[in-house]
Amino acid sequence: MISIPDRLSAALSDRYTIERELGAGGMVTVYLAEDLKHHRPVAIKVLHAELSAILGPERFLKEIELTANLQHPHILPLFDSGSADGLLYYVMPSVEEETLRRRIAFATPQRAWCARRTVAPLETSA
Repeated sequence: MISIPDRLSAALSDRYTIERELGAGGMVTVYLAEDLKHHRPVAIKVLHAELSAILGPERFLKEIELTANLQHPHILPLFDSGSADGLLYYVMPSVEEETLRRRIAFATPQRAWCARRTVAPLETSA
């Protein structure tokens, strides 16, 4: 059986070079890749194939649509999206920043305040 990164690499080889996995969650895996046309690092977010087969792709396709229509200086834009060898994906800029968890852990009082201010609306909406 061919691995997901290998399937993705083969299917997108004319546009992206997959370098490594950045992280994974319950629904998706994110890979660091190079955009071959624009020579820039990108992150490719791929829906887990088994979830797509069981639940259907609708939720992820809605996420792609919503992300594509967001325009804000603090939200990463969507560069590309599609299906490659049966894998749904979308592409966004790769940003070399620290995680929110790390930012909080090593925070100065000012940075801790900013992090709490960022997380507070998320906690009240959950």
